[in-house]
Amino acid sequence: MTKDIDIKRLREDALKSIKAAADAASLESLRVKFLGRKEGELTKILRSLKDFSIAEKKKIGPLANALRQEIESALSEKLKSLQAASHKLQADIDLTRPGRKVQRGSLHPLTSVEKEIREIFKSLNFSVVEGPEAESDYYNFDALNIPKDHPARDMWDTFWLRQNDGRTKEQKNKRTKRQGGGERLLLRTHTSPVQVRYMEQHKPPFQIIVPGRVFRYEATDASHETNFHQVEGLMVGKDANLANFKFVIREFFQRLFKRKLSIRLRPSYFPFVEPGLEVDIQCVKCGGNGCNICKNSGWLEVMGAGMVHPRVFEAAGYNPRDLQGFAFGLGLERIAMIKYNIPDIRLFYSGDLRFIKQF
Repeated sequence: MTKDIDIKRLREDALKSIKAAADAASLESLRVKFLGRKEGELTKILRSLKDFSIAEKKKIGPLANALRQEIESALSEKLKSLQAASHKLQADIDLTRPGRKVQRGSLHPLTSVEKEIREIFKSLNFSVVEGPEAESDYYNFDALNIPKDHPARDMWDTFWLRQNDGRTKEQKNKRTKRQGGGERLLLRTHTSPVQVRYMEQHKPPFQIIVPGRVFRYEATDASHETNFHQVEGLMVGKDANLANFKFVIREFFQRLFKRKLSIRLRPSYFPFVEPGLEVDIQCVKCGGNGCNICKNSGWLEVMGAGMVHPRVFEAAGYNPRDLQGFAFGLGLERIAMIKYNIPDIRLFYSGDLRFIKQF
């Protein structure tokens, strides 16, 4: 390959590289590559002229010098172009203008309310306990005094889970004392099964709350969802009674709503407590005078409760003659709806940022 052909190739390579350079640092690298004193490609050609004949020198010398001037000119023009673009970009930035605020996320209202409930009960010396969402038939029903043919099971519309684990039909039908047919799995309909599991592993006295997600197979409307959250509580000891329960619950609601509130206890039925109670609180909006929230009654129904049924103690391995206790449960969504005046439970699960960002 002759030197004039090398110069043509070098010219094409240099001009193409300079045109594609993105910044001043890249241009300087190209200058060194082509025009550098020691290793520049064009510099090497100029230094080698002494070895050529006079005819070759006359032919190659002018081409090499012209290319040097062309490269220097291209580098200079490209640098000016880059500097002009940089100055324009800087001119478009108003340094006196306040910066844009970074949007910060916030907790979901259910998360905030559950966190607050946990803290209040922990301050009242309750421990927080959690358990599995996929539960056995035994713990969800049988151990809570709800046998298979009891009409109380109609209160809990249930999602049953199908198991395909390779076991034979005979193996699946084997019953154990603790499972009582508990080979059948379901999505728990309440967090009460965790109370039985806890009692099996711990000796009283103790007081716990059990927050968590539960599932009911029922129609969805403004006040019902197939997926929602509960917070249940349990206190067991030799002398735990309804007077203790009344104090704990009133203290809890007054701290949650940050005001003094009256509470009302009404007789009710739940299979796992005897006697059973419904708990009402004074309406937090109207103070008991009557409004659209409390349907002009002055009271809001917020909780089910009662003294633990002896059969539940027996299922957990306790002697009901030696111990007594109370249990209670509330819907987290119900409390959040009251606290924040939210009209529809479906808003919690809509994913609508206009709703979420209010909290």
